[in-house]
This record gives sequence, structure tokens and C-alpha cells, in this order.
Amino acid sequence: MRQLFGVALLAMTIACGPTAQAAETEYDPAKVSESLKAIFQFGSVATKQALNANTVTLISGTIGGTYVQFGADLASVLDDGNKLRVLPIVGRGSVQSVADILFLQGVDLGIVRADTLDYLEKKGFAKDIKKQFTYVTKLYNEEMYVIASKSVTNISQLNGKKVSVDLPNGGTFVTAAVVFERLGLKPNFVYIEQRIAMEKMRAGEIDAVIAVGGKPYKSVSNFNDNRFHLVPVDYARPLQGDYLPAVLTSKDYPNLIAEGAKVDTIAVPAVLAAYNWAPNTDRYRKLALFVDAFFTKFPTFQNPPFHPKWKEVSLAAPLPDWQRLPVAEQWLKSHNVEAVTRARFDEFLKQSPATAANVKTDADKEALFKQFQAWEAERNAKAQVHSR
Repeated sequence: MRQLFGVALLAMTIACGPTAQAAETEYDPAKVSESLKAIFQFGSVATKQALNANTVTLISGTIGGTYVQFGADLASVLDDGNKLRVLPIVGRGSVQSVADILFLQGVDLGIVRADTLDYLEKKGFAKDIKKQFTYVTKLYNEEMYVIASKSVTNISQLNGKKVSVDLPNGGTFVTAAVVFERLGLKPNFVYIEQRIAMEKMRAGEIDAVIAVGGKPYKSVSNFNDNRFHLVPVDYARPLQGDYLPAVLTSKDYPNLIAEGAKVDTIAVPAVLAAYNWAPNTDRYRKLALFVDAFFTKFPTFQNPPFHPKWKEVSLAAPLPDWQRLPVAEQWLKSHNVEAVTRARFDEFLKQSPATAANVKTDADKEALFKQFQAWEAERNAKAQVHSR
């Protein structure tokens, strides 16, 4: 009997041993995670109200695009549980994002292209639309890609040809429409999702595919067919009012550019935009929470593992004809960010005395500032390469 009791006691000790040890070594995740605490306490009315009061939603872009990656980066860095929740939403492109910010309940912010609002207003889709929007910051420049057969060496050869410009609720068709119109070209636009359009181009059903996005742009990087290449887009005078010069290299897209070669193109700014809420509203309060967290933690975004396009972002860079969100403007002034930007602009002028001497009108000043933005983006990109 004693032997049986001893065996039973030993078995109980063995069975209970790991459990007791686990209790000592395992930790309660709720002790270190604000999000889990919130979930566990969700039955509390106060918790529910606090979570909703400090949640900011951001409409981004389509799967595989740069907007989605920026949205994910913002959530990764800024979302700290119930103090500030950042919820990125997969969007359908710049035009749809404008509509979502205006009309979709609960959308606080969105990433849109700078030329989209101009297009909607000039074409009569909206009146005084820029008065309904504010911007937190200009983000980065999105390059334009014209992919066509190697027999096409100039964009003018696409006049009258069948050219895909993505779906009509995105921003690519807007940029393409503006660019071709200003260059006096009239291609036959078709609205096909980019991946499908590229397959149709392979099959000879369409002549070219237009894409607009921050490099490295996934759909362009993934297109491999040695019959096609990137067609240059010159920085012609009709484009200089709204666009920036840009250069693509074989390092950017070895699948479409010969080794050591470069391709000129244009770029359009991407903008972090919001509805123009009155300062005494709760929606404005949430935007203020976001701005403080975003601007305070901004240096984090300009280092790996975040998207390389963050290197191009200058928080204080002005956006012509747009009004900045007042709380964002106040933050920049109180932290002396504008003074730093002016110092960099002065450096640019010193390095370009001939250009500075030609500034005689407001239009000249605007063109000069756009060149400065391009220069600064190139400098940031070079710094990124050297830091690797």
C-alpha cells in the first residue's frame, strides 16, 4: 500500500510539476499589451467610449500599391492601443479616396494625389473642393510609368493607340488624362485593372499600360517581358505647373530598363489629406491626436524597415493652392520645422545661382520650388543608398 501511495504521489508530482513551473515562468500578455487590456475590458461602457474616441481611420489605396504600405507603416508606429488607434483601410484609388473622405462615415484621413482635386474641379465634378479639404503633409512623389513595346521610343507614338490607365475610380487615369491632354495627344484610353492590362498587352490586345506610384512600385517591378520597356516622359513646359521631373534607373527597374541606363519621367505629389473640420469638433480633436503622434514620431519612418519613400517626406513642404490643417501648421511652427526647411531651400539656391537669377515672377518662384522639391527628394534617396 505504501508503495502504491508513493507511486501515486510521484505521478501527481510529475503531472503537476510542469503546470506549476509554467505558472511561474509564463506572463500575462494583458500586463504588457494595451490592446489586450482593452479587449478583456470591452464590456465596460467607458472602455468602449475611450476606444472609439481615440480611433482614427485612414483610407489608403489598392493592394500592392505604395499607399497601402504607408498606411500599414503609420498603424505600426502610431497605434498604441486605447490612447491612439490608427486603422488603415484598403482603398480603390485617389478619386475614390476623395469621395470617401467627403462622404463615407468615419473616415478621418486619406492619401490622395495632388492633381486629383484640380481635375475634379476643372471638369465640373465638384465646386470649391479644395475648401473642403486640408492637408496634414505632402508625402512623397509618385512616378509615372509608361510601359510599351520597345518599338515605342516616344510617348507621342501612343497618339490614337489603345492605352490602359487602370480603373476609373483611381488616380492613374486622372494623371494620364491631364498629361496626354497637355501634350496634345489623344490616345484611346481603356480602363482595366493593371495586372490584367499587362497580360492583355503581352497578348497584343492593347498598346501600352500607364501606372503611377512611388518606386519601387510592385506591379511594375513584377512585370517581366523583354519585349517591353519604360517609355520616357519629358518634363515639357505644359507639365511643369503641376508635376515634377523624375528619373528612373536600371537599379529601380532592371526588368524594364537596360543596365546602366536612365529613363526620364514625371512625378506627382501624394498628399495626406483630411476633411476641413471646424476646430471645435470631435473629429478635429482626433486629427489633432494623430498629428501630434505622427509628427513626434516622424523620424522613425525614415529608417528601415519602413518604405523607402518615407525618405522623401519633408513635413514642412508647402503644397500650392492647398490649406494645411491648422493644428499641423501650429505644430510645425512651435517646433521650428519651417526654419529648417528654409535653410535647406537657401542651400539649394546657393547651388543653383543661375536658376535663382531667373526668378522674376510668382510662376517662376513656383517652378523653382518644385525643382527644389525634386532636388531634395534626390538628395534623400542618395542618402538612403549610402546608408545601406
